[in-house]
Amino acid sequence: MIGSIISAIIIGAIIGALARLIVPGRQNFSWGLTLVVGIVAALIGTLIASALGFANTRGIDWWEHILQLALAVLGVLLVVQMGARKTR
Repeated sequence: MIGSIISAIIIGAIIGALARLIVPGRQNFSWGLTLVVGIVAALIGTLIASALGFANTRGIDWWEHILQLALAVLGVLLVVQMGARKTR
């Protein structure tokens, strides 16, 4: 259980940082929020991958990580849009 939580935090941090690098332009929000977006995307991606049956494969779960990254990119875009609405 503890190992799963630690792994979600580490993978979430990596996924969130990669998503932030992929999204073009400047994002005006904290790295803490990036971590939260990454962790949420990692958890939701794992749930979807489990439901579709490709979460636990031999070796690295590439499709699961690609799904997590795509969800994190969507999360970063959502946060950027929400921030843009506040400043208008």
